[in-house]
Amino acid sequence: MARDLLSAGHSPGPDARFTESAAATEDRASVKAALNWLTARRDAHTFEVTRVPFDELQEWSFAADTGDLVHRSGKFFTVQGHRVHSDYGKVPQWDQPIINQPEIGMLGFVVKETDGVLRCLMQAKMEPGNVNVVQLSPTVQATRSNQKRVHRGSSVRYLEYFTEPGRSDVLVDVLQSEQGSWFLGKRNRNIVVETTEDVPPHDDYRWMTIGEIQELLRMDNMVNMDARTVLSCVPFARPTGAPAPGPHGDFRAALRRSLAPEEGALHPARAVLSWFTDTTARHELRTERVPLNRIEGWNRTADAISHAEGRHFSIIGARVTAGSREVLNWTQPLLAPHGLGLAALLVKNIDGVLHVLLHARPEGGHLHGIELAPTVQCTPDNYRGLPDGHRPRFLDQVTGVPQERVRFDAVQSEEGGRFHHAECRYTVIEVEDDFPIHEPEGYRWLTMHQVTRLLRHSHYLNVQARSLVACLHSLW
Repeated sequence: MARDLLSAGHSPGPDARFTESAAATEDRASVKAALNWLTARRDAHTFEVTRVPFDELQEWSFAADTGDLVHRSGKFFTVQGHRVHSDYGKVPQWDQPIINQPEIGMLGFVVKETDGVLRCLMQAKMEPGNVNVVQLSPTVQATRSNQKRVHRGSSVRYLEYFTEPGRSDVLVDVLQSEQGSWFLGKRNRNIVVETTEDVPPHDDYRWMTIGEIQELLRMDNMVNMDARTVLSCVPFARPTGAPAPGPHGDFRAALRRSLAPEEGALHPARAVLSWFTDTTARHELRTERVPLNRIEGWNRTADAISHAEGRHFSIIGARVTAGSREVLNWTQPLLAPHGLGLAALLVKNIDGVLHVLLHARPEGGHLHGIELAPTVQCTPDNYRGLPDGHRPRFLDQVTGVPQERVRFDAVQSEEGGRFHHAECRYTVIEVEDDFPIHEPEGYRWLTMHQVTRLLRHSHYLNVQARSLVACLHSLW
């Protein structure tokens, strides 16, 4: 496996055109125009999301034997019971509801080179769980059920560029996971295709440079999770031009060097792979399906399934009206987190090369149990009132950091198609020079080049870490 990762990948090597597209942000008016377009698309359609009790969910019901929340068609997804056994952390066993969506969805960018610059066809997409309803999304963002029109609605626009031979060339194509604490084995195909055709325009879509997208990424709740994960998989080449003037010049220079394979890394790639494999093999993470009506520590009422102590999340019902979607009206369950999430990445300049501190984090919904996560990934509200030993490592350092050490800080939405108002604060923090290089068990310093190589393959970086990789790429 180590040899394959070092010598080959599911996507080609660094492409300077992506880097040049990221640098194409000199005209600030274009970013303002994109913001105005998003606002106009939000105002152009009728959007309404109303919470409803479970008995008002059309075509959804609780199975008589298991209590699982299922769709009449047997498609889309199921909310089922999940029991996790783990020797990692303070809690050896717990029960929870989990979303089982075994279909592999598609998250795809159509890109085209115009005037010598690569541009992405981005969508202003409504999702029922978004706190601000409409956000910037990939060209195609669709489950397999939606691609096959199980919903009996209209077809997915621009899908043909990903499915019909000869319409495009594939630049990136890799399966990646979603939230391992809320989804069971969920994977999406992250794909970027390039076309030379004249693509038919549509008011809900806009051609944008990567630099313009990255400008919006620095703002709260503008670029959705699915766009962020595709951006993280883009094989950027090391920038060769001079960085734009501004603060944190040493940080940006170290970040640029971190993208280059010839620059030094604290650990060789083979050692990183061996550490990750050893961590996965040494820890027990075993899961089993249990009936939703028999999970311990959770209560079901007429309008919610919630944790007995009010922690974590609830399962709720929603009625949706969306004038811009393939189906104009529907109902569905949504997972509603309790509290603002936190995904924090500590970074350090080591001998002139930026390294990121990743955590080999077990989550009960991941196919292989463990994926690389941010340095800190949690919902801080879940730890209020608990003993200090239960708090995640580095949480206190992250929450008490001086503002001058923060290199990125924005609140972003998680998957709006399944989660209700799920927001997470994404932050990148450059630690002081005297911050120890020594890594606690389960943590490793990696360069951005090493991270980029891992992202050519599935099941190495979780979706929160991938979002932070996308954020880091906006800071050159």
